[in-house]
Amino acid sequence: MISFLRGLMFVALVLAINFPLGAMAGAGERQNAAKASPNAWEMPPIRLPDMAGNERQLYDWKGKVILLNFWAAWCPPCLAEIPSLVELQNRYQDKGFQIVSIGLDKPKKLANVIRSLGINYPVLVADPETRTHLLKDWGDRQQTLPYTVIIGADGAFHLTYPGMMNDQIFADYVLPLLEDARGKTSKVVLGTMPQ
Repeated sequence: MISFLRGLMFVALVLAINFPLGAMAGAGERQNAAKASPNAWEMPPIRLPDMAGNERQLYDWKGKVILLNFWAAWCPPCLAEIPSLVELQNRYQDKGFQIVSIGLDKPKKLANVIRSLGINYPVLVADPETRTHLLKDWGDRQQTLPYTVIIGADGAFHLTYPGMMNDQIFADYVLPLLEDARGKTSKVVLGTMPQ
């Protein structure tokens, strides 16, 4: 009986030590998912309907710096970051910047959010069956929302980010890409995004 308890305690100890390490490895994998496929144009294409029912694909915006944002109408952090994304789209759209969002919800619910928050960038609609595979394909193994992928004008991945975007992330990852694309310096106005 004592040897059984010792064996059980050993197994519990091994699991207790290895489980957090495995979880941390998964988080790092999620953050570095772009390394698996270094270019968005080499990924399986995203072909989804927009809110008007027209099939669109990410390639439609090739040549622009893309902030690909996954969100849902039931996700409070997603809704909280949308006004800032609207402002960024307004401010930088003529500088080669494009937000493309993928709504992981029913079209009617997405339409209500689009209308109430004044979304001014394309919203593609992913059905529930597509959601899991789509998020995993783009590096979000934990299916965290909101989830953002920053893609350079050349299709190179620069960041996969689970959680709400903020000014510092935009300044660190998007602005340099816009500067490279235009050969000019841009300045982010801090305080436009949730902290």
